[in-house]
Amino acid sequence: MPSDSRQRMIEGAARLLAERGLQGTSFSEVLELTGAPRGSIYHHFPDGKDQLIGEAVDFAGARAIAFLDTKAGSSPTEVTEYFLYLWREVLMRTNFQAGCSVLAVTVATDSPSLLERAAKVFRDWRASLTELFKAGGLAGADAERFAATLIASTEGAIVLSRAEQSMEPFDLVSEQLLGQVAALENRSV
Repeated sequence: MPSDSRQRMIEGAARLLAERGLQGTSFSEVLELTGAPRGSIYHHFPDGKDQLIGEAVDFAGARAIAFLDTKAGSSPTEVTEYFLYLWREVLMRTNFQAGCSVLAVTVATDSPSLLERAAKVFRDWRASLTELFKAGGLAGADAERFAATLIASTEGAIVLSRAEQSMEPFDLVSEQLLGQVAALENRSV
């Protein structure tokens, strides 16, 4: 079980990644946000910043999966609505100041190990959504394609909404995605 200080640092790094990106997530900023003692940095993360960032990416990925798991047994439309709701809440609660910490690492790192960790998170999200969609009645190929479309489209909509400081791009993409999943559900009946 990780120490409270270590876990706070991981969660703080995930938050900073979502708000400030990779370059804006330094040890000193994590310490300031979490109140962790300075000496704990290299005690908990002896391999440096990449170790902390990698664990923050893993944490963000696992947290999203835990949220998705609560929708087991739901229809594909309900799963999609919930996924979109989670991201809408991030945008609204932070007044467009936060996005996806996994995407933040993906677009800014040149570290193969961090890219692989981010890729694993996205693969895990796709697999989780695919299974939820299949359990809700979508055909396997439709479930796989729509899971990838949902993630990619939502990530792009988050970026556009943050840049424009408006929910309009997110809402337009959400409407399109909900129409697509409804059509897939109707086709599966």
